[in-house]
Formats: sequence, C-alpha cells, structure tokens
Amino acid sequence: MIYVTRKERFNAAHKLWRPDWTKAMNEEVYGKCANENWHGHNYDLFVTVKGEIDQETGYVLDLKLLSRLINSEVITHLDHKNINLDVPFMKGMIASTENLVVAIWKILSPTISATFECELHCVKLYETENNFAEYYGE
Repeated sequence: MIYVTRKERFNAAHKLWRPDWTKAMNEEVYGKCANENWHGHNYDLFVTVKGEIDQETGYVLDLKLLSRLINSEVITHLDHKNINLDVPFMKGMIASTENLVVAIWKILSPTISATFECELHCVKLYETENNFAEYYGE
C-alpha cells in the first residue's frame, strides 16, 4: 500500500460562535476566535490517498487529477469566503477546523473511491502553522 498526498491552499474567514450562548460565554470559550467582526486564516489542506501502484503509469493516481477534484469540490467553496456565512456544507455547524476537516472528508471520500483506483486515507487541515486537525474517516 502506497500513500500519496496533495497539498492545496485557501484563505477564508470565520468566527467560532454558538448562537445559543451569550456573547460572554462565547468569548470565554473561544477567546479572540469569537471576534464579532470575524478573522481569517491561510489554510493548508493535505489530502492523502492510499492504493497500489499502477504498473503502467507508476502512479497510485495522477496528482493533477486529485488536485482538480479537490479544487472543484472543496476549494472553490472555501477560498476567500466566510465559512460561517458562505459555505453551504458548513451551514448550522461551528466553523472549527475539526468540523471543517470532517466535512471535507465527507465530500471527497465517496468521489475519490468512485473515480479512482484508490481510497481516501487522511484529510489534514492546518489553520495556522501551529494548529491543525486531521481525520481518517473514523
């Protein structure tokens, strides 16, 4: 089994906020991430697939094709958007990196399995250089 990863980037704004909590409670739990006027990140998205090497091409899959899929299904919906307001697949969810990485998995996993001779292994999303979440579909 071989694992290959494609890295993509996007910029997006969000705030961590629960509408059923008071402003004071949101600020206590989320700190400056609950800023009423939002804040943004330069996200790094890593999508790892696993599979066998195709003896004809030497690839598990052509990473250009994976890049196109990630961009059409995920990046176009997130890049330069407000995650809380503009991203349909995040409606009704707290716009945390944890929720976002699971949502991205749910979008990509069935399409990768149906389109390529491999499967999604991991989605890793860096919100900052120090903070990231990763999800393995569990």
